[in-house]
Amino acid sequence: MSRPAVHPVEPPPLIDGRNDVAPPRRVRMKDVEGMPGTSTGLALRLCQFVFTVISLTVMATTSDFPSVTAFRYLVAAVGLQSLWSLSLAMIDVYALCVKRSLRDPAVITVYTIGDGITSTLTFAAACACAGITVLISNDLDRCDINHCKKFMSATALAFLSWFAVSPSFFLNFWSLASQ
Repeated sequence: MSRPAVHPVEPPPLIDGRNDVAPPRRVRMKDVEGMPGTSTGLALRLCQFVFTVISLTVMATTSDFPSVTAFRYLVAAVGLQSLWSLSLAMIDVYALCVKRSLRDPAVITVYTIGDGITSTLTFAAACACAGITVLISNDLDRCDINHCKKFMSATALAFLSWFAVSPSFFLNFWSLASQ
C-alpha cells in the first residue's frame, strides 16, 4: 500500500471548478490477419474446409477403408474438421459483411478450444494413416491389391488441413493470452 508521503499523488486538474477530465482511453490492438473475422482468417477456414472435404471424398471412394481402424478414424476426424471449418467460415463471412470484429474473449475462447481439439484429432488421424500407408506400401508390398495412392493422397490432404488450422489456432491462443 503506497502512502502519499512516499508516492505523492496529485488530483487531476479542475476545470471550471469541477473535474471534466475524461479517463484515458484504452488502446485496442488492431485485428491481426488470420484471426476470426478477417479476410485471411476466412481464407484459412476455406482452405481447411476444401482440404478436409477432398480428403474425406478420396477416402470414402475407396471400398476397403472401413477395414482399417486408422482410416475410419481419419474419415471421422476430417468430417468433424470440415463441419467445424465450414461453420466458422460462415461466421467469418457474416462478420466481414457487417464489418464486425470478433475480438470478444468468449468467442475467441470457443474458437481456440475448437481449433485445438479439431487440429489434434486431424493430426493424430493423419499420423495414424501415414503409418498404415507406409506399412502397406513399403513393408508389406501390397499396394497392387490396395488403394495406396488414394490412401496416401487422403493422408496428405489431412496433413494440409492440419497445416491450415495451425495458424488460426496459434493466433487465437496468442490473442487470448495477451488479453
